[in-house]
Amino acid sequence: MAISLAPAAAPKAPAAKTPHTPKAAAPSPKPLVPTLPQSPDSPDSVPDDITRILKKAKIFSTLIRLLKTTEIMNNINSQLITAKNGGITILAPDDSAFSNLKAGFLNSLNAGQKIELVQFHILPEFVSTSNFDSLNNPVQTVAGKDPVRLPLNVNALGNSVNISTGVVDATILGVVYSDNKLGIYHVDKVLLPLDFFVTDKAPALAPSSLAKAPKAAKENSSDDDQEETNQDHNKSGALSLGSISGTKLISVGIALVTMATMWS
Repeated sequence: MAISLAPAAAPKAPAAKTPHTPKAAAPSPKPLVPTLPQSPDSPDSVPDDITRILKKAKIFSTLIRLLKTTEIMNNINSQLITAKNGGITILAPDDSAFSNLKAGFLNSLNAGQKIELVQFHILPEFVSTSNFDSLNNPVQTVAGKDPVRLPLNVNALGNSVNISTGVVDATILGVVYSDNKLGIYHVDKVLLPLDFFVTDKAPALAPSSLAKAPKAAKENSSDDDQEETNQDHNKSGALSLGSISGTKLISVGIALVTMATMWS
């Protein structure tokens, strides 16, 4: 009896493996300040050369001149080279912002005020584009932290970062340069410190004391004059009507009349 052999079944193909999908990285914080088209944050930019960075932006000539004349530029560059942490943030007004100041304003400032003006635009720490909302007001600047004379308040809301000095309300327009040590941000106005517009006034005297003072001085002067006159008369032996009382005058008059009667 013939037996037919059935064809052998084809071997089962191994099950296809599902490719492993890596987990998506957590998104980095959204920057509050946009990067400007002319931002010179390219490999040829040197973080420790502020002049080169600002010159490449081509809109900060006045700020560069102030940084040089006040010698703050050298201090910043040196600090960036030697600092291991901390960093610096510069709030940079453009040439248009300086031109909008009152005519002759910069020339009216003395050397100390120019230094304070530049220092008021520098924060002694690096602030990234996404960390402006974490600053505590009033924000400390290199000029100091005095809420009365040097207030600098930062308000970050949405994609807008606004700065108030008590004199000027400014807005950060974008990033000029940013790494992990240096942040330069373009602001639309010069940040004028309130200190320039505060004058110390001596307390005025009370009106009542001012009114009484001349009178008291006059009375004292009259008393002194009268005393000197009396002393002069006493020395010479002469009598003064001002120094004799009314009762004594009457007695003298009666005595004179009596003597005249006796002699007549």
